[in-house]
Amino acid sequence: MSKGLKIVLIIVGILVLLGIWISSTIGGTYNSLVRMDESVKSAWSQVQNVYQRRADLIPNLVETVKGYAKHEKETLLAVVEARSKVGSMKIDQSVINNPKAFKQFQSMQGELSSALSRLMVVVEQYPQLKANENFLNLQTQLEGTENRITVERMRYNEAAQEYNTKRRMFPNNVIASLFNFQEKAYFEAEAGAEKAPKVSF
Repeated sequence: MSKGLKIVLIIVGILVLLGIWISSTIGGTYNSLVRMDESVKSAWSQVQNVYQRRADLIPNLVETVKGYAKHEKETLLAVVEARSKVGSMKIDQSVINNPKAFKQFQSMQGELSSALSRLMVVVEQYPQLKANENFLNLQTQLEGTENRITVERMRYNEAAQEYNTKRRMFPNNVIASLFNFQEKAYFEAEAGAEKAPKVSF
């Protein structure tokens, strides 16, 4: 075998090994980004799930309160309207790739949370309502759902952070941009959450 042929075979061997290494690196990164993207989507589905559970509880809650607090039409109407806004927004997996739509979703959910908080303040003025078994059951379910919302939002943020971190690291960022893996939005604290609530006795 001639010296020239040996050099050509060595170069071909190096190129083959380099090709295999590049292919496995790209394939491995691509596959891990797909896996993480699916984790984010799964976490997002759970967030939607608990928000839907809350939306499903609201009509029963409003009807129960309406029976006792007939003079609180404005507060009840605010809850119904906020729920209607949330229900009218088109929510699908694309929201997590669109910061503007994600922020709008979070804002509408915040309005609904605020309306529900005002409703609970009104309830304090009606001792018979607070003692009503049906209302107590609904209130317990709503509190549990609010806790689930917090937990699922946290899990979603954790999955999004893991994905976004992987996506931004080199050389993953090159592969992510080649295959159009988009950054995921995060849930943020509600406006005013940085202020401690006033407590008076």
